[in-house]
Amino acid sequence: MAGRIAYRILFALTLLSAVAGCGYRLESGTALFRNPSVRMDVPPFANRSATPDAGAVAAARFREELRRSGFRGTFGNIGANYLVEGTVREVRSDLFSHGADRFSLENRLTLVVDIRVVEVVRGGVLWKESGLTETASFFSGTDAQYTEANRRAAFEQVVRRMAVRLSQTLRVLL
Repeated sequence: MAGRIAYRILFALTLLSAVAGCGYRLESGTALFRNPSVRMDVPPFANRSATPDAGAVAAARFREELRRSGFRGTFGNIGANYLVEGTVREVRSDLFSHGADRFSLENRLTLVVDIRVVEVVRGGVLWKESGLTETASFFSGTDAQYTEANRRAAFEQVVRRMAVRLSQTLRVLL
């Protein structure tokens, strides 16, 4: 009985080493993502929020994150294989906590984005999602510069998180 188990284990190890020796390896569906001939158009996202540069910053961080996560293609609208259209629908700050003097201490910044990825050659929508949200907290005080600096840092944080999320999803799709 013990001999049969040892024989099966030995057979399985031999099979695995033979498969590995052939150069076969398990890989996720990222071959197209890493293909240098792929061209992607990622224009600045439309901005429907009160934050002046929200759409441009979101698209720039998304392009940076695509590069960071392994995208080897190029960006540009001429001859693009994929078009990524985004809309920053909202950037809002909500009161999260306040002190005894009734001034806000902590706020929560929320970014709401709509995204659509179109395969240009076939004309089909590859991915479409509305209302994607990311949040981050920031502290506020009586000094307006302190509060605005913290708000801007929170904005950068939520945009970076959203870019990572979008990049990861696009990596799986391609």
